[in-house]
Parts: sequence; structure tokens; C-alpha cells
Amino acid sequence: MGNQNFIFNKNDTKVHMVGIGGISMSGLAEILMHKGVKISGSDLMETEITKRLKDMGADIFYSHQAFNITDQDLVVYTAAVPNDNPEIVEAKKRNIPAIERAELLGAIMDQFKNCIAVSGTHGKTTTTSMISTVLMEAGLDPTIHVGGMLDLIGGNTRIGNSDYFVAEACEYKNSFLKFRPSLAIVLNIDADHLDFFKDMDSIRNSFEKFLGNVREPGTIILNIDDPQTKTLSKVITRPVITYGINSPDADWSCENITFKQGYARVTILHKKSRWADLNLGVPGLHNVSNVLAAVAACQSLGVDKSAIINGLEKYKGTHRRLEDKGIIYGIRVMDDYAHHPTEIQASLSAARALATNRLFCVFQPHTYSRTYELIDDFSRSFAQADTVIVTDIYAAREKDTGIINSRILNDRINLNTSNSVYLSRFDDIVKFLQENAAAGDLVITMGAGDVYRVGEMFLAGSDN
Repeated sequence: MGNQNFIFNKNDTKVHMVGIGGISMSGLAEILMHKGVKISGSDLMETEITKRLKDMGADIFYSHQAFNITDQDLVVYTAAVPNDNPEIVEAKKRNIPAIERAELLGAIMDQFKNCIAVSGTHGKTTTTSMISTVLMEAGLDPTIHVGGMLDLIGGNTRIGNSDYFVAEACEYKNSFLKFRPSLAIVLNIDADHLDFFKDMDSIRNSFEKFLGNVREPGTIILNIDDPQTKTLSKVITRPVITYGINSPDADWSCENITFKQGYARVTILHKKSRWADLNLGVPGLHNVSNVLAAVAACQSLGVDKSAIINGLEKYKGTHRRLEDKGIIYGIRVMDDYAHHPTEIQASLSAARALATNRLFCVFQPHTYSRTYELIDDFSRSFAQADTVIVTDIYAAREKDTGIINSRILNDRINLNTSNSVYLSRFDDIVKFLQENAAAGDLVITMGAGDVYRVGEMFLAGSDN
């Protein structure tokens, strides 16, 4: 990783951000502006995020043009931006350094003594938010960079004035290998991003390299319920803190898990001794595991026990993570970001416990490559839903090659459950729900794209 820390040491530094309206890029822009860096950036359209950045003093352009690059000291781009982007081409012509977003985040992390990085295929946003809530409860004034909207901080980024920094560490394109945290968590390792990774071995090796970047003496926390993560504990030579809801020999474990309307009460154990009883404010068994990770991290940082308990019990979730959207006609509407088979099963299990009658799941697959590579797993992931509505694949960064589509996925789901229908248009999905859902039912929209709009349209009583 190149040394980009000059941006904090040079007066009047100017940084241009390609794709500044993205949730991560916008947060990094806020952090840099707080440190006195002059920010400009480009995106395809005006959003609430870009308007907020403009109000804070950023120069925003709503097209990618070579003339947006003038005398900046650094250009930052997202992984989704192609090499032939005119702003990146112009930066190279002008010999202006151009780096990917993760490298900038790594440079920011290096400015903090206590840097907590939360990695794993699933649960990063939730666990990062849990830890952030605890640190704020403890009065530690952290800087926070999370991949979702957290009401407690009024967005996805919080500027603190302490040595604490909390962030997600994403494995896609090995982004997290740009980070050197003082505390690293691995929640789980699953088959994902197979458009980049060759196989499970390459994914696991990437996580191993990530842990190798942890600063000395540093802290490593692993979920040994997860078989892939457990293997890391055998190859990492440095001390490791372990946790698991099904691993009684872990450093942090639990017992007496009970659910009331989908929300868990659990006894947390440390070294097999009772540590505390917690009442979770977020549903699902998977969140008990996330809580254990947060407890292990915060306790290792020396956070007061009462602050850990109070913070975790106060945590009520982030947007698009089993988010309650509202009720209409007696039908409860929720939204969830789940876009991987493991996540779908966990979220549907939690939704099932919350539903008083039937459960409708509106699923929008995310990327052609993920749908194609994991289609067998996807087809088995919806058993807990009474009705599944599959809509078109959200392409994100990919192009349609014609080898996979949502009709194929719908047919495969029906081989297992016979409860799935394919509907392409959002307004047709809303009409289907209006005609088929009834009072007491729960509708959950699911996916990493814009499927949440279906729930919002349904709640508005609209099909357009």
C-alpha cells in the first residue's frame, strides 16, 4: 500500500472523489473535510447525500468529465469505476495519484491508535453498529464508518475526537488488505464475490492475509462456530479471542437463549462463567452471534461492563437490516439487505418468529455472477416463507451475459418449495401483495438493490 498520509500533513490538500455519492465514499469525504481537506467529487445524479456534501462545502459535478480534474493532489475512485473513466484517465495524464477507496480508508485508519475493523461475509454492518453504539454509550467519542444508515449517528459516518475508529472491512477485491487495524474481527467466511475470488480457499487465504496485517500487539477475534473461520485459529500464531453460540469452549459463549416475539434474551458466558444477561433489541438468532462478537471486542478494549450491556440493549438496528417499514391493512412490512443464501435463511428465520400469520418474501437477486454461482443454495433458502416473489436481478456492477435470469432462479426455488412466483415489475408485485396478503401477514422485501421501493409503494397504497 502506498503512503497516502500526505493528505493529512499538507496544507490545503485537494482530493477529488469519483462516485462521491456512494455510501462509503460520502462518509470518507465527510471525514476528510473535517480534517481540513478540500473535497470535490462527481456522480451521475443529485441525491440527498450529494446535496448534504455540497452544503458542507464540497464541489459536486453531476457527470464524469475530464475537465473536473484540475489541480487536485489526489483522486479517489470506487471499485466499480472502470479504468477508462475520463477523470481517472485525466488524472494519469496530469500525474495526479489515483487510488481506490479502500486505500484511502486504510490511510485514514492509520491516523487512529484504536482502530477496530469488522470483517466477514455476513453481519459486518450490524456488528460494526453494535460496537459503535457501545463506544458512544461509554463516552469514548469514536469516529465511525459503517455500511448502513444508523439512526444513532444520523447516517453512516460519525466524526469523533478520540483515538477510536470503527469501520467495516470488506473482502471484495481484497479491499481489506489495505487496512492495518489494531483489533480485527472475523464473523464468518462464506462463498461470495465469486466474480473475483476463485474458490473458498482463495477467500479464506485472503482473510488470513487480512489478519496478518493487524498491528502488533493487536487483537484478533474469531467466530469458531463457523468452520472456515475456525481454521484460521489454527494457522494464526498470534493470540486469538474466540466466541460462538454453539462453541462452549470458546472464550465467549452463551446459554439460556429464549425468544419473545422474535427477540432474544441470553446469558453471556466468559470462560464458561456467567458474565451478564442481555435482552436484545434486534431479532434473530444470528444477532446473538453478532452480540457475542461485539461483547468480545468491547471488553478487550477495556470498555466498562455496564456501558457494554446498556449499549447493546439500546441498539435497535440499522436501516435495511430487518427494518420495520410500517403497517397497512394490518399487514406488517419489513426490509432487509440479505442477498446471500446464508443471510436469507437467517433473516427469514428471524422474520418467521416475528410473523403472526403468513410470511411473504419479495426477493431481488443481486448480481448475475452471485445468482449463477450460488443458484443451488439460493433455491433452498426460502423454505420459511409462505410465498416468495422473485423479481429481476439487480445488475449492480455487472453486465447481463444471458446465462442466468430470475425466471431460472424462480423455477429452481419451486423445485424445493412450490411457493415462488416471478414478477418483473414492481407495480405488479404491489398488486399481487394487495390481492393476496391479509391482516396479520408479514411482507419482507429482501436484497441489496432497490427492492425496498416495493415495500414503500405498498405502504403508500400505490402500484406506481
